[in-house]
Amino acid sequence: MFELVGGLGIFLLGMKNMSDGMQAVAGNSLRRLISIVTNNRFMATVVGVVVTGVVQSSSITTVMVIGFVNSGVMELAQAVGVIMGANVGTTVTGWFLALKIGKYGLPLLGAAAFVYLFSSGDRWRYWAMAIMGVGMVFFGLELMKDACAIIREIPSFERAFHYFTADSYFGVLKCALVGCVLTTLVQSSSATLGITISLASQGVISYETAAALVLGENLGTTITAFVASLGATTNARRAAYFHVIFNFVGVLWITAIFHWYIDFIQSIIPGDVQRIKMVKGVETFPDTTAMIAATHTVFNLANMLLFLPFVPLFVRLLHRLAPDKGFKEKPRLTDLDVRMLETPLMAIEQSHKEVEKMGAECIKMLKWLDELRDADKPDKKLADKLKNREQVLDAMQDEIAVYVTNLLANDVPHSVADEARQQLRMADEYESISDYVANLDKFDRKLRRDGHRFSESQRAGLRELNAQAIDYVSEINEAYVQNNRSVLTKTVAMSKRLRSQIKQHRRKHMDELSGGGIPPLVSVAYLASLNAYARVRDHAENIAETVSGER
Repeated sequence: MFELVGGLGIFLLGMKNMSDGMQAVAGNSLRRLISIVTNNRFMATVVGVVVTGVVQSSSITTVMVIGFVNSGVMELAQAVGVIMGANVGTTVTGWFLALKIGKYGLPLLGAAAFVYLFSSGDRWRYWAMAIMGVGMVFFGLELMKDACAIIREIPSFERAFHYFTADSYFGVLKCALVGCVLTTLVQSSSATLGITISLASQGVISYETAAALVLGENLGTTITAFVASLGATTNARRAAYFHVIFNFVGVLWITAIFHWYIDFIQSIIPGDVQRIKMVKGVETFPDTTAMIAATHTVFNLANMLLFLPFVPLFVRLLHRLAPDKGFKEKPRLTDLDVRMLETPLMAIEQSHKEVEKMGAECIKMLKWLDELRDADKPDKKLADKLKNREQVLDAMQDEIAVYVTNLLANDVPHSVADEARQQLRMADEYESISDYVANLDKFDRKLRRDGHRFSESQRAGLRELNAQAIDYVSEINEAYVQNNRSVLTKTVAMSKRLRSQIKQHRRKHMDELSGGGIPPLVSVAYLASLNAYARVRDHAENIAETVSGER
């Protein structure tokens, strides 16, 4: 029992290391893959297969998808496709375990550990982490196989396993239920697959029983996603319900034709599952790992092909199962989802989108400012809207700061940590821009309350500065979206022109002051407005420096 538990622990740690290493190495590619998911169900399914094949966990992919749906980044139809693909992608683990390299687990682990410990480059370290994970998976599997060989020699254990045999329809359902419960307990279908392969390889259970257990494991893996959807938006819960329906319906129809199904698997995978050989006086059992892997893969492929034509129908069904609520469901202003923190590369993508939104909101506020200042009468509704938007950006910055700080508290790749720190800075800069835009409107409103207004010439000057500020901030926003590192060089002329215009208007105002005729309150408000535009320019330039990597 100790050997089985220890082997399982090493196996699970190996799966985690392999997943974390592969995510870090393939990070940018994964981000691009997720971004190309469209309403095309076939493309979404392919993305689900590839992403799960890389991260080696359908649970991670499905929870990630629920996070994206919860935050509004992904539509339900897209999520359904990715979830179906994730179920196929997770079967890669079985074929991976079918490789006969168990004895090389320890050498792989040892060699990769040296690279991990003594390598200075991030990329090499994460490759080494992934290979260490591979070594641990195979070493853990060997330990579990050894433990299962001992189990077979203990009559009481062997008798216990005889209660679970897939020799009848009820027996198949009973085995599937055991697989489901076991997967729910260890929260990893890959781990229960490893245990199943270990038991089958030592003759403790038959191939038929192993196949039935594998079907139940598919059902057990839905629990993780279902739990992740609790407290999420209605759309996110629909995605989790689909994951349960997809696997539940699949298990129902495949168990109905179970014996024909396993006969089909045995016809396409060579080998005799009944044959026991004697090697040096020791009983050895047929290696059914490839058959178990095929059972897993063919089931999920067949289920996916069965469901694909009916995706629109299932989307409508999910809307009926979980109807829309008549109120705003999101309690927060941002779409950031703590579920994504388990996958740092996707989490940083979410916070990236929120910082993009802050930039777009600043542009909106600058455009509203022109309308407010040029209106003959104060527009209270628009002024309140601008003031509220500034408060929204304050709250968004707080939520981004909490989220990114929690992300940095985890063990994340250096590239993710660097980007996270940049996002913290940029959120602060955008929030500062929104403060100065709100102040610009405040100066105008205060003048109006005191019975004054900016002169036509002053309004024209401020309108010109506002237009230049909009162009400058828009160019920087676009560079951030496209990750254009040459943004500083590209916008240096705009920055200098804006600064020069501010100085020119200030000099002109000082000259006009000496001639008299400008009320002191108007003079103070105008100079304060010029200073506010200078500060907007400074903060925008700080964002450009951050995007270019100079800060």
